[in-house]
Amino acid sequence: MSTTVTRAYLDQRLALAKRCSREANLAGVKAAAVATIASAVPTLASVRMLPWAKANINPTGQALIICTAAGMAYFVAADKKILSLARRHSFEAAPEHLKNTSFQGAARPHPAFFRP
Repeated sequence: MSTTVTRAYLDQRLALAKRCSREANLAGVKAAAVATIASAVPTLASVRMLPWAKANINPTGQALIICTAAGMAYFVAADKKILSLARRHSFEAAPEHLKNTSFQGAARPHPAFFRP
Protein backbone atom coordinates (compact mmCIF):
# COMPACT_ATOMS: atom_id res chain seq x y z
CA MET A 1 0.00 0.00 0.00
CA SER A 2 1.62 3.21 -1.16
CA THR A 3 0.51 6.69 -0.22
CA THR A 4 1.43 9.85 -2.07
CA VAL A 5 2.16 13.03 -0.17
CA THR A 6 1.36 16.20 -2.07
CA ARG A 7 3.19 19.51 -1.88
CA ALA A 8 0.02 21.22 -0.62
CA TYR A 9 -0.26 18.72 2.23
CA LEU A 10 3.36 19.33 3.24
CA ASP A 11 2.88 23.11 3.06
CA GLN A 12 -0.23 22.83 5.22
CA ARG A 13 1.60 20.73 7.82
CA LEU A 14 4.56 23.16 7.79
CA ALA A 15 2.23 26.13 8.34
CA LEU A 16 0.54 24.28 11.21
CA ALA A 17 3.93 23.49 12.79
CA LYS A 18 5.01 27.13 12.51
CA ARG A 19 1.78 28.34 14.09
CA CYS A 20 2.11 25.85 16.95
CA SER A 21 5.71 26.87 17.47
CA ARG A 22 4.72 30.53 17.59
CA GLU A 23 1.94 29.84 20.11
CA ALA A 24 4.30 27.81 22.31
CA ASN A 25 6.91 30.56 22.16
CA LEU A 26 4.36 33.17 23.20
CA ALA A 27 3.17 31.00 26.11
CA GLY A 28 6.78 30.53 27.21
CA VAL A 29 7.55 34.23 27.06
CA LYS A 30 4.47 35.06 29.12
CA ALA A 31 5.41 32.49 31.75
CA ALA A 32 9.01 33.71 31.81
CA ALA A 33 7.88 37.31 32.34
CA VAL A 34 5.71 36.30 35.28
CA ALA A 35 8.45 34.12 36.76
CA THR A 36 10.99 36.93 36.41
CA ILE A 37 8.86 39.31 38.44
CA ALA A 38 7.86 36.60 40.91
CA SER A 39 11.50 35.67 41.59
CA ALA A 40 13.10 39.11 41.28
CA VAL A 41 11.01 40.84 43.93
CA PRO A 42 11.78 38.46 46.83
CA THR A 43 15.40 37.98 45.72
CA LEU A 44 16.19 41.68 45.55
CA ALA A 45 14.22 42.42 48.72
CA SER A 46 15.98 39.71 50.71
CA VAL A 47 19.42 40.91 49.59
CA ARG A 48 18.60 44.36 50.93
CA MET A 49 16.95 43.27 54.18
CA LEU A 50 18.54 40.02 55.36
CA PRO A 51 22.13 40.19 56.61
CA TRP A 52 22.94 36.63 55.48
CA ALA A 53 21.68 37.26 51.95
CA LYS A 54 23.48 40.59 51.78
CA ALA A 55 26.75 38.91 52.75
CA ASN A 56 26.43 35.75 50.61
CA ILE A 57 24.46 36.53 47.43
CA ASN A 58 26.41 38.80 45.10
CA PRO A 59 24.85 40.42 41.99
CA THR A 60 25.85 37.46 39.84
CA GLY A 61 24.05 35.09 42.22
CA GLN A 62 20.97 37.29 42.19
CA ALA A 63 20.90 37.29 38.40
CA LEU A 64 21.40 33.52 38.35
CA ILE A 65 18.44 32.96 40.70
CA ILE A 66 16.16 35.19 38.64
CA CYS A 67 17.26 33.84 35.24
CA THR A 68 16.98 30.23 36.33
CA ALA A 69 13.38 30.73 37.40
CA ALA A 70 12.56 32.52 34.14
CA GLY A 71 14.26 29.87 32.00
CA MET A 72 12.53 27.00 33.74
CA ALA A 73 9.14 28.71 33.44
CA TYR A 74 9.71 29.33 29.72
CA PHE A 75 10.56 25.73 28.91
CA VAL A 76 7.84 24.22 31.07
CA ALA A 77 5.11 26.46 29.63
CA ALA A 78 6.30 26.06 26.04
CA ASP A 79 6.54 22.28 26.40
CA LYS A 80 3.06 22.05 27.90
CA LYS A 81 1.67 24.15 25.05
CA ILE A 82 3.40 22.05 22.37
CA LEU A 83 2.13 18.82 23.92
CA SER A 84 -1.44 20.09 24.22
CA LEU A 85 -1.44 21.33 20.61
CA ALA A 86 0.06 18.06 19.37
CA ARG A 87 -2.58 16.08 21.24
CA ARG A 88 -5.37 18.22 19.83
CA HIS A 89 -4.07 18.10 16.27
CA SER A 90 -3.43 14.37 16.35
CA PHE A 91 -7.02 13.83 17.46
CA GLU A 92 -8.31 16.13 14.70
CA ALA A 93 -6.26 14.32 12.05
CA ALA A 94 -7.28 10.83 13.19
CA PRO A 95 -9.67 8.77 11.08
CA GLU A 96 -13.29 8.88 12.17
CA HIS A 97 -13.36 5.26 13.37
CA LEU A 98 -10.56 6.09 15.85
CA LYS A 99 -12.20 9.27 17.13
CA ASN A 100 -15.11 7.33 18.56
CA THR A 101 -13.78 6.53 22.03
CA SER A 102 -16.93 4.84 23.30
CA PHE A 103 -17.34 1.10 23.35
CA GLN A 104 -19.93 0.09 20.77
CA GLY A 105 -21.76 -2.29 23.09
CA ALA A 106 -21.95 0.07 26.06
CA ALA A 107 -25.07 1.99 26.89
CA ARG A 108 -23.21 5.25 27.42
CA PRO A 109 -19.88 6.69 26.17
CA HIS A 110 -16.82 7.21 28.32
CA PRO A 111 -16.74 10.25 30.58
CA ALA A 112 -15.61 13.53 29.05
CA PHE A 113 -12.16 13.44 30.70
CA PHE A 114 -11.13 10.55 28.39
CA ARG A 115 -11.65 12.71 25.32
CA PRO A 116 -9.25 15.54 24.38
